[in-house]
Amino acid sequence: MTTTTNFKIKIEYDGTLFSGWQIQKNKKTVQGEIEKTLSHILNQKIKINGSGRTDAGVHALGQVANFHANTLINYFDLKKGFNSIIKYPIVIRELYKVDFDFHARYHAVSKEYHYNILNRIDPPAISKNYFWHIKNKLDLKKMNQCCNLIQGNHDFKSFEASGSPKSSTIRKIFFVKIEQKDKDKLVFKIKGNGFLRFMVRNIVGTIILVGKSKINSNDFEKIFKAKNRNLAGPTAPPHGLFLVQVNYS
Repeated sequence: MTTTTNFKIKIEYDGTLFSGWQIQKNKKTVQGEIEKTLSHILNQKIKINGSGRTDAGVHALGQVANFHANTLINYFDLKKGFNSIIKYPIVIRELYKVDFDFHARYHAVSKEYHYNILNRIDPPAISKNYFWHIKNKLDLKKMNQCCNLIQGNHDFKSFEASGSPKSSTIRKIFFVKIEQKDKDKLVFKIKGNGFLRFMVRNIVGTIILVGKSKINSNDFEKIFKAKNRNLAGPTAPPHGLFLVQVNYS
């Protein structure tokens, strides 16, 4: 006798080939390919709930989703079967049973994103899909001064994508910083209780202007407090962004 089980999965994927996470008509998406493969293995229609959307070209090391299925299949076999059948760069890293009412999106308490920057004159030959290449030498100290300004509970309307208003644009940022990985690689790290559409990429795009000395930290603070997206910098390209971790209580 089969029973309905709620499965939680942790997923890693390369977003280069996809039109984002969420299913879209006539487009290849991460959610669509996962549902198609799980439905084939389990011989039933599977609908997964993601912790949130990632946009076209954005990658994930720790996306989380859940789905219900009527099955007695061994968890290890389901994970192994998925990873051997899927034709695209998607891997289930973890799969296990959770409480029946667990929901990957509604129960998430925080998320962490990393944005990779290659800061050198020469473009990358191998990692071009995973770094934003910036030729100009960036001032790490000045950029981290801006990071300090946005830590805490604030209104991030200036960094919200145009045309996508939320009921509230206030978010809490637990930590944010830019680290030097080696002589020419930087990583912008941010963890918060939630993020607006394009929020991370808009913050990065504006902080880069500070790093290039096109604006200063005082200008950045004025932009942040203005609650006006038109004053902020350009949206950083998607391919440098990774959803690293989703946390639950």
